[in-house]
Amino acid sequence: MILNTEVYGEGEPIVFLHTGLQTGNTDFVKQREVLQKNRKVIVPDLRGHGKSVSDDFSNYFEDAAEDLRETLNHLQIDQLHLVGCSLGGLVGLRFAKKYPGRLRSLTLSGITADKPSNWKEMHSQDVQFQKELLENSEFTNQLDLQHESDWKQFIYMARDEDWYPFEYTSDLDNITAPILFMVGEGNKAEVTTAAKYQSIHSHIHVCVIPFASHLVHVQKPDIYTEVLLEFLSEVQIKN
Repeated sequence: MILNTEVYGEGEPIVFLHTGLQTGNTDFVKQREVLQKNRKVIVPDLRGHGKSVSDDFSNYFEDAAEDLRETLNHLQIDQLHLVGCSLGGLVGLRFAKKYPGRLRSLTLSGITADKPSNWKEMHSQDVQFQKELLENSEFTNQLDLQHESDWKQFIYMARDEDWYPFEYTSDLDNITAPILFMVGEGNKAEVTTAAKYQSIHSHIHVCVIPFASHLVHVQKPDIYTEVLLEFLSEVQIKN
């Protein structure tokens, strides 16, 4: 499917893939405002989010990666810089593995390479937290306004203990483009992932941001944006 997409600015294309239950326009706001001054910033709504209407979450990451490919083809964009966090990072990584030749660079955050030893406990806590969110009418009313699909399907998908695609995140094999991986020091699993990636991939740059956790681009937007700009400048010089 072709995703609902907004495009800002002109220049080299950079695509931002939002986190779960956000949309293209509600996430990466700070980064979009800065980069659209001299780049073409592309912010799609992922499948089942915002105005990209779908209730089929059965093969989510494969389908979402194909959605992105179809959308880029529709926009006549061949090569691009790709940035994603959490859900967007997982979709971006799947796209990068399937279509490595289309990437000028890849920036990831909010993903974990290997299943933690306490995954069952972590997942149980997440499910309980999500149940509490569904009981918060202010929260659910806001999401009803943001999403035209049944956004609760995304939460139901994540109730499956095996929903996380560790088969994609366990390595970065066959991605030859420069990679930036940013993590918040407060998320130990993601810090461990950064160390693992850097130890086996010579073309990856790692940034551990203090006083932040899973959503580093939201919690420390200025630092995140500054590091991203530096990375993109280095990529441009080397190209």
